[in-house]
Amino acid sequence: MQNLWLAQLPSADRARVERVTEVRPFSKGDILYETGETPEAVWFPTQGVIGLATVIDADRSVDSALIGPEGLVGVTCGPMNARAVSRAVARSEGAALCVAADRFAEMLEASAPLREALSRFTEALFAQVQQTAACNAQHPLEARFSRRLLDLQDRLDADRLELTQFDVAAMLGVRRATVSEVGALVEDRGLIRRGRGWMRIVDRKGLEGLACGCYGALRRVGEDLGVAA
Repeated sequence: MQNLWLAQLPSADRARVERVTEVRPFSKGDILYETGETPEAVWFPTQGVIGLATVIDADRSVDSALIGPEGLVGVTCGPMNARAVSRAVARSEGAALCVAADRFAEMLEASAPLREALSRFTEALFAQVQQTAACNAQHPLEARFSRRLLDLQDRLDADRLELTQFDVAAMLGVRRATVSEVGALVEDRGLIRRGRGWMRIVDRKGLEGLACGCYGALRRVGEDLGVAA
């Protein structure tokens, strides 16, 4: 697979970036960088999903954004070389093209089209973070749960999602027991099937109907900016 953000760059810029990248696989649960660290690399996922988690305390965090092959991770946390305000954690197995952060900073400085592409993605990411904050504050967990499954499916392009209750709880910032209860309700509606360590979407249209309007709103933002998953 390819990274869609890189694929949409002008050919000269794309070639310039790809010449200095290396492929790095990641496993579910891997932490790419922690809150407060300066990311040493920029990651362009080609497979899998990375969450940007806002850390609440030692035991709790909540994902404010998900990034897959439509985007990049490591420069979107703030100005280049700034300390990260979120933890970047792999929410699935996958792989990414990686380039040293200082090297990418040099390429950004030299290319207006590259800076414009990054600005479009950052605008979409900011919209996702804002919408997620409002969603977490206002919408019932059943709708948020459904939205997250759709977000993951869009980026993984698979009906079966390798997810445990712990994984979903970490993304939504709730207890595992709560995820079990909500998952059972959604399964009883015939929208998903669950097993040990996995969930399968069996009625996507029904799941879209159960999800809050935040899902559609962010899809439209991404499409308008050319960075939809």
